[in-house]
Amino acid sequence: MSTHDDDFPTDDPAVVTCGLPYANGDLHIGHLRGYIGADAFSRALETLGQQTAYVCGSDMHGTPVAVYAEQEGVDPEEFALEWHEQYEETFPKFNVEFDNYGHTHDETNTELTQEIVRTLDEEGYVYEKEIQVAYDPQADQYLPDRYVEGTCPYCGEKARGDECDEGCQRHLEPGEIEDPKSTITGNPAEYRERTHKFFEVSEFSDFLTEFLDGLEGTSNARNQPRQWIEDGLQDWCITRDMDWGIDYPGEGGEDLVLYVWVDAPIEYVASTKQYSERVGTDEYDWEEVWKDSGDIVHVIGRDIIQHHTIFWPAMLEGVGYNKPRGIAATGFITINGKGLSTSRNRAIWAKEYLEEGFHPDLLRYYLTTTGGLQQDVDFSWDAFQEKVNGELVGTVGNFWYRSLLFAYRNYEGTPEADVSEEVYERIRDAIAEVRAAVNDYDLRGIGQAAVQLAQFGNEYIQRHEPWKLTDDDPETAAQVIRDCVQLSKAVAVLLEPITPDKSQTLWEQLGEDGTVAEAELEAALEAPPRNFDEPGELFAKIEDDRVAELNEKLEERVAAASDDEETESDDTDADESSDMTDVDDLEPLAEERISFEDFQELDIRVGRIESAEGIEGADDLARLEVDIGFETRQVVAGIKQLHDLEELPGEKCVLLANMEKAELFGVESNGMILAAGEEADLLTTHGDAEVGEKIR
Repeated sequence: MSTHDDDFPTDDPAVVTCGLPYANGDLHIGHLRGYIGADAFSRALETLGQQTAYVCGSDMHGTPVAVYAEQEGVDPEEFALEWHEQYEETFPKFNVEFDNYGHTHDETNTELTQEIVRTLDEEGYVYEKEIQVAYDPQADQYLPDRYVEGTCPYCGEKARGDECDEGCQRHLEPGEIEDPKSTITGNPAEYRERTHKFFEVSEFSDFLTEFLDGLEGTSNARNQPRQWIEDGLQDWCITRDMDWGIDYPGEGGEDLVLYVWVDAPIEYVASTKQYSERVGTDEYDWEEVWKDSGDIVHVIGRDIIQHHTIFWPAMLEGVGYNKPRGIAATGFITINGKGLSTSRNRAIWAKEYLEEGFHPDLLRYYLTTTGGLQQDVDFSWDAFQEKVNGELVGTVGNFWYRSLLFAYRNYEGTPEADVSEEVYERIRDAIAEVRAAVNDYDLRGIGQAAVQLAQFGNEYIQRHEPWKLTDDDPETAAQVIRDCVQLSKAVAVLLEPITPDKSQTLWEQLGEDGTVAEAELEAALEAPPRNFDEPGELFAKIEDDRVAELNEKLEERVAAASDDEETESDDTDADESSDMTDVDDLEPLAEERISFEDFQELDIRVGRIESAEGIEGADDLARLEVDIGFETRQVVAGIKQLHDLEELPGEKCVLLANMEKAELFGVESNGMILAAGEEADLLTTHGDAEVGEKIR
């Protein structure tokens, strides 16, 4: 929910960014979810009349690039630039239109990074410290990040470099990994003392707590960082022993480069600056955004929440820059119910999707409207077919085509009649729904508002049957079709952030001038042109045999990759940046089955949360009051860090009512709330099931 007094649109310029793609491999739909989502949000802000820039860039530095470049026998800059150029070509093919797309190794980011680090040093937030750094005696070199692997000291799982990516996903400082091993030689590494530079994040604890209190976006981005603050913030080592990167600016860092997570987020600023320099400060002033009162929104993967909600705002505060208004953390993508794995080729690659001949707007629609932004989304060709055929072909496309074709054949365009009060108010309601969805960072809500308006249009035309009225009551027939043409235009305007190309095609079929991207929401109520040509169908049905073919191709690829890499691990594919990290496989299904009679003994009810509050002294636990029809139950749930408790009252949930009572932190729990995954995605009902109804 929005926490700012001033909802979008504001009088200040906004900037939308997405986590930088790590320049070391092909893009797949797991990556595209973030870039498409941020693009859709940026477009939606513009439909509200918000001045907005959408910027990003390729993350060129860090050990993965150096490692992969070394494996290919090329210079890291040459290696990374090749991927950067490929990304620049790929994003527009999915209608992802950055106002500026730079990279972290360019002059603007290098100079800005060194300036910011120098300022942090001058302000007293950087200090030197002797630390233990992994060293490979055989290779005779220190081992930064991805050059060392071992055991996480916090959870005991296998960890690499600066991240426990297979276990607790904590950021790890140099020297923390236990039983270190060199990835260069495969031999055990030893720890040696080395002087490095540290950013004093611990000084910003109170600021960060206040920052999170006012932060907008997804609840996981707002709530997860609180645990790290409560545990006590650790200062952050911001230098590395390697040649590839941005040199540390100042004394004592002559042979060190800056850690990749220092210069990566600064690219957001650098890219905005490049855009401003290109169009002129009169059109867009980067300093007004980053140094004054602009509205900054980051769309990121949930695996880099810590970097964006702790390290990054602390850096910005330390140099007197503006802080993010909203941070939206996306869930992961799974494929056919299993974790996306690039090494096993269990992925839908960006170039593969395009080669199959599907329109990019179909994927944009699927990724933005299947589940909420922070929820994990499963992709399967079957689900893709169902969503496209049902919602885009059957609802939106059907309404567009039948309305415009009838209007063309009977009136050569828009009938001469006024929009009815019913349709006018329904469009106004849809506009309000989109405004609310944008301010709640709810991409799915934006899409739903448009599709539900098309559904209303289908019901409206079916209810009035204008084809029966053209002879007997031509005035009423004209009125109905006038309404339908207006609804068609409104759906095009409202759906533009999600399906920009298809909306533009309809815009042109209506005979409108300019682009639908330039139209603001109120254009949905403006009269369409009087005349337009015969329309064409905008969406095509995906046939069953096509889906069967695609499934077979995917299965063959996964099987071949699994055979080739039986002895290898997915570890070589994980990356340091937000959207370049593979998802672990889902937890396997239980082998042991239960009988239907055992299931019948479970009393599972639809509930409604009446109140929610944290339990004092418990990091994760919250006390909920849940109405289950017959009575209101007190339940303790481990969701304190994963949900905004203030938003829960009024939400439906699913509760196991005949769970044995338990006492947690002195609070009795009388039932169990059901949730999915590590993010505790609360289960609810799709329809209008009454509170107290039994789940069967």
